[in-house]
Amino acid sequence: MSRDYSNELSPEVREKMKKNLVYIAIFSIVMIFAGFTSAYIVSMGDTFWVKYPLPKGFWVSTVLIILSSIVYQIAVSKAVKKQLFTVRLLMVLTFGLGVGFAVFQWIGYGQLVEEGAHFRSSILVVDGRYGDYFEIKQEGKLVEVNANDFYLGGKKMTESQMSALRSFVKPFENTAAPSGYHVNSFAPSFELLYEHEPVSVQGGLLVTKGGKTLQYVDMRRLQYLAWNIRDGRGDFFHKGQLGKDFHVFYKGKELQYKNRELVIGNKKLSAPLQLKASQSRDTATSYLYIITVLHLLHIVGASFYLLKMVVQSFTKPLEEKQVLSLRLGAIFWHFLGVLWIYLLVFLLYIH
Repeated sequence: MSRDYSNELSPEVREKMKKNLVYIAIFSIVMIFAGFTSAYIVSMGDTFWVKYPLPKGFWVSTVLIILSSIVYQIAVSKAVKKQLFTVRLLMVLTFGLGVGFAVFQWIGYGQLVEEGAHFRSSILVVDGRYGDYFEIKQEGKLVEVNANDFYLGGKKMTESQMSALRSFVKPFENTAAPSGYHVNSFAPSFELLYEHEPVSVQGGLLVTKGGKTLQYVDMRRLQYLAWNIRDGRGDFFHKGQLGKDFHVFYKGKELQYKNRELVIGNKKLSAPLQLKASQSRDTATSYLYIITVLHLLHIVGASFYLLKMVVQSFTKPLEEKQVLSLRLGAIFWHFLGVLWIYLLVFLLYIH
């Protein structure tokens, strides 16, 4: 039968051994995030890059994790003084703040998606890009698009006009199917054009003035267009105004957008670079999700340890072993808080 020598070690030696394990875990995590942040910077060097403000949820979660770290440290000091009732309250509060951090991180991701910042997407809209195949006339005037702005008669469309446009394309959101499609009719104030030819409804099918019946591939393009209009996308996946709500860079230089082409300074990008831009993924946002989700997973894992400490505070006396567990947990929790602040500053500066 093997003998357990751990109980024969002095408290100082046991504490040093356990602290070393915590420090090794911290060092490993630091190396992981150092690798990702370094890769983030390197990836910016020779590609198109999108920058935009961080979601409000991230800022709220930052306040919560700072508060949780402060409360946890107070709990540790009270544990040393054997103030069990106070320790219980503070550990419950620490756990609640940790859960709050995770919740507001999740809310932040929802805010990113709402602004068009998806984990995996292109920078420029390619599928269903307005004008490539389909155009729309509204009130007898041609709808035009530049960046994410829609124009009617040379004027930016009002919200009521955009609402009417979204209502017009809504039936096309679900009409693309290999088995076929059926369209009832068009709203009287709208006209759909395919490759500049007016389209009419004949027997539930869309037929151009020249006699071409739109097939599945055409309806698929129309479906993508309907999705883009529904989500407020014109030429960019990110919502809002280029240069105000989000920015696009190439090799560190900010780009503008004129006549549906990317421009650097007063010179439009070459055709190969325009093509490269249309094929470029939004790598910046992918990195943002990977880095922050990875940190969130560590927070979730540490929250289970916090929950264990909460349970122990209610079921066990404050002996030396429990106090040591609280202190070691505090070291790791403080580290995760500092790590998040570093990531936030990094993303704020870079992103």
